[in-house]
Amino acid sequence: MSKGFTADDVGAQTGRNFLVTGANAGLGFEVSRVLAARGAHVILACRDAGKAAAAMDRIRADVPAAELSFQPLDLADLDQVREAAKALLAGPRIDVLVNNAGVMIPPKTLTRQGFELQFGVNHLGTFAFTGLVHPHVDDRIVITGSIAHKGGEVDFSDLSAGRSYHNWQRYQASKLANLLHMFELDRRLSAAGRSTQAIGCHPGVALTELTRHLPLPLRTLTPLAAPFFNSAAQGAWPTLQAATGAHVQGGDYLGPQGLGEISGRSGPARATRTARDPKLGRELWERSVELTGVDPGI
Repeated sequence: MSKGFTADDVGAQTGRNFLVTGANAGLGFEVSRVLAARGAHVILACRDAGKAAAAMDRIRADVPAAELSFQPLDLADLDQVREAAKALLAGPRIDVLVNNAGVMIPPKTLTRQGFELQFGVNHLGTFAFTGLVHPHVDDRIVITGSIAHKGGEVDFSDLSAGRSYHNWQRYQASKLANLLHMFELDRRLSAAGRSTQAIGCHPGVALTELTRHLPLPLRTLTPLAAPFFNSAAQGAWPTLQAATGAHVQGGDYLGPQGLGEISGRSGPARATRTARDPKLGRELWERSVELTGVDPGI
């Protein structure tokens, strides 16, 4: 019986094109580094060109022959999302799209189009970007969820947080939306006869820069808890399995195999019944089309 998937299980990826959003730090950086080491061409889709260049230098320090390129992408601005998609559609086809970029528990902030930042970036930006580029993706579309989705509830009546804002509740809602999107996307791709598959993953509790908005006492205690959590490199294992695993199927959801899915090697993860609800998935899809102005056409 398999003990779970790690970076060591990623096979050769020579000749394959991967696009990784939020690739300059944390999980996205680790995923990009491993893929580059296996021979893939990795497109680092990031907001900041300087941080992307620094990330590429770090990868090349480990993998001198790494084949890397940069694509500007700011998921908090749907106009910029369209520009990025247009540029990508004019280039080589993509084998795997890894939707990794996200934000976690920031102070109340709005996107360029006025959506609450976590829902706007984690879901709407990802939905719009995926909806625009999916015809150009041949193999897999990976969408990153979280164990936090289990307590999530999408409030369709207050998506801009005009009535209330609780950063953790809004994060949970955005991560539930990610999984609703993933399952609905896979159902639609399958119904359309596409070979492209949608796959979900989550990193457990990984110590990345996403923890920067934690309250100071928790940030202070984080190093003491580190032995019980995943490092960024370990947190990347479910994403790597979703993107490259030989036996992964559309609609699979992957995460750490340790207690509570907090840490450990990657394997099957548990999504809530709400996350798998086709009716709610369709409702979110239709509302997302209305809100973003992007109709994926499937």
